[in-house]
Amino acid sequence: MNIPQELKYTKDHEWIRVEGEQAIIGITDFAQKELGDIVYVEIESIGDELSQGDVFGTVEAVKTVSDLFMPVSGTVVEVNALLETEPEAVNNDPYGNGWMIKVDITDMSSLDAVLDATEYANLISA
Repeated sequence: MNIPQELKYTKDHEWIRVEGEQAIIGITDFAQKELGDIVYVEIESIGDELSQGDVFGTVEAVKTVSDLFMPVSGTVVEVNALLETEPEAVNNDPYGNGWMIKVDITDMSSLDAVLDATEYANLISA
């Protein structure tokens, strides 16, 4: 299982890479394996200011549809356009080309609630 040390994680299996006051968000390797082949990613929250825990989109796999949750409070400033035509990028490269959104973080203290790599590894192995 790939769990990059430099990222932060949520209990809902999103990852977050913080770059200054902006963050890149996607779903974890564990999540994409659990979902199976991803066939569609729907994110219509661009420009929206969302609170930590709010749904920012959905991901559809062959067998199920799953909500995507904001790991921090922020404004969605970019959606990964590649996923419109290549949703399988989430399966093939969840921490790279399969990223989902970029956000301007509006509440830096919301980062206090995310997990580090060790905590996330413990969560998924429990």
